[in-house]
Amino acid sequence: VALKRMLNFNVPPVKNSTGEPVWKVLIYDRFGQDIISPLLSVKELRDMGITLHLLLHSDRDAIPDVPAVYFVMPTEENIDRMCQDLRNQLYESYYLNFISAISRSKLEDIANAAIGANAVTQVAKVFDQYLNFITLEDDMFVLCNQNKELVSYRAINRPDITDTEMETIMDTIVDSLFCFFVTLGAIPIIRCSRGTAAEMVAVKLDKKLRENLRDARNSLFTGDTLGAGQFSFQRPLLVLVDRNIDLATPLHHTWTYQALVHDVLDFHLNRVNLEESTGMESTPAGARPKKKNKKSYDLTASDKFWQKHKGSPFPEVAESVQQELESYRAQEDEVKRLKSIMGIEGEDEGAISMLSDNTAKLTSAVSSLPELLEKKRLIDLHTNVATAVLEHIKSRKLDVYFEYEEKIMSKSTLDKSLLDMISDPDAGTPEDKMRLFLIYYISSAQAPSEIDLEQYKKALTDAGCNLAPLSYIKQWKAFTKMASAPTSYGNTTPKPLGLFSRVMNTGSQFVMEGVKNLVLKQQNLPVTRILDNLMEMKSNPETDDYRYFDPKMLRGSDSSVPRNKNPFQEAIVFVVGGGNYIEYQNLIDYIKSKQGKHVLYGCSELFNATQFIKQV
Repeated sequence: VALKRMLNFNVPPVKNSTGEPVWKVLIYDRFGQDIISPLLSVKELRDMGITLHLLLHSDRDAIPDVPAVYFVMPTEENIDRMCQDLRNQLYESYYLNFISAISRSKLEDIANAAIGANAVTQVAKVFDQYLNFITLEDDMFVLCNQNKELVSYRAINRPDITDTEMETIMDTIVDSLFCFFVTLGAIPIIRCSRGTAAEMVAVKLDKKLRENLRDARNSLFTGDTLGAGQFSFQRPLLVLVDRNIDLATPLHHTWTYQALVHDVLDFHLNRVNLEESTGMESTPAGARPKKKNKKSYDLTASDKFWQKHKGSPFPEVAESVQQELESYRAQEDEVKRLKSIMGIEGEDEGAISMLSDNTAKLTSAVSSLPELLEKKRLIDLHTNVATAVLEHIKSRKLDVYFEYEEKIMSKSTLDKSLLDMISDPDAGTPEDKMRLFLIYYISSAQAPSEIDLEQYKKALTDAGCNLAPLSYIKQWKAFTKMASAPTSYGNTTPKPLGLFSRVMNTGSQFVMEGVKNLVLKQQNLPVTRILDNLMEMKSNPETDDYRYFDPKMLRGSDSSVPRNKNPFQEAIVFVVGGGNYIEYQNLIDYIKSKQGKHVLYGCSELFNATQFIKQV
């Protein structure tokens, strides 16, 4: 909504106005591009009158009779380039929108440039948009994508980090969270664990919200914005969690569609990039192998199949794609049948009577064509994506890994020794083995003895694993106070449902032979459990000493603040140090069972296990 208002020159778009939209140009930087692209498609931009969208630092031609909407970060180089645009008189008028608040001195630089270029009247509006975060789903956001190594897990947990560096990282995170709450139009009640980076974020965010509220004249939380928030009557709870409370989940192999796509494919800001295999035809000897063409697909909120199945176990997804395909084929056949009937010459008595009742059918068939084509596009898309995921599952035996790790994490009996899994040359990549071993190491109540450890290390080295992450996890385990009581992951294991029923029949495109049909049981991961305690006001040693901040209270330390005693209806969980789709899915599944409650999941960056292992 905020973006659409900005693209409409910061006036709320009027519904059902018949007039054409005002044609305009959108100029953004990489940050702006990342914020807009998961939310608005090119078509939606065009509907709002955006004819061109260009990067700020690209060569742009002057279009003197068109207004330009800028959406950029207030950085030194961006501002210089904007001043240059003013001097070169590129556009008719300039609407400057900053993703994050711009400083007084930089604003003066623009003003001076405008005066120098004699373009003061053309700078129509200057706005701080407070949109410095990326929304990936209605209930999920991530802080940034461009300089994400600045706020990465490694950056926060480097042993040699200086205080000033840490301050800078925390300020970056807080700036984005502040933007998030301005956009939401709500002041949260903040809870966080003590002695972690999450606590530093909480203290700074509390201070920033407090200062903004105190300056009543310029507060961002008054008047029209507040009512606009969907949560005007009750304040949301913000739970700040540190990644270090649970390092097993980011390494865990997964079984739901969205998390699998993120784990095994190149999935980034809601777009998945696939290399298409050119099929099985053999290339003639001596010929150059065919180049693989890359295809990218957007998996968005408008994709109904994705919305419905992104949280489903993979076998279910394969089955649903198959069903969709069959229903599409039936519809297509119906259209073909009508076409052949319509081809009949008009002389024949029977044909004429058939014609009249078929005209109605044909009209409905024709009107449903666009819908059919869209259906076909989605089926093709998910067939390709699911097939790519399936290839990984089969070649790396991911179903076996998933089941085995679930058993480790839930402390069930293992049917096969860990050493066998690691040394089985057919199961998984070296990285899969490393992930499995790290989960075992993190989840075990007492660390394995030196002799055992050496044995494991040898097996891992033989399997081609890089042992670097192990030394970090070893230090981490020794250092965390949690070492005495490892985080429990519930005690449920996935149940194999026997082999696939429909997918196994010969007509299916997915050859699922040998892949286990595992069904998930809902169990709460540590992050979800913490949320549950704090949202429902349950007393639990794990969360009882979490700090409590209420930025609306003018003064007061933790203890003296009168606390909210009622359970919360809305909560935001934010993981400092990075998050993943497994946790997101787990939270969504948890909140489904709670009537009328909402939860949003945010993280400083989104990584899959491959990216996480490199940071450890």
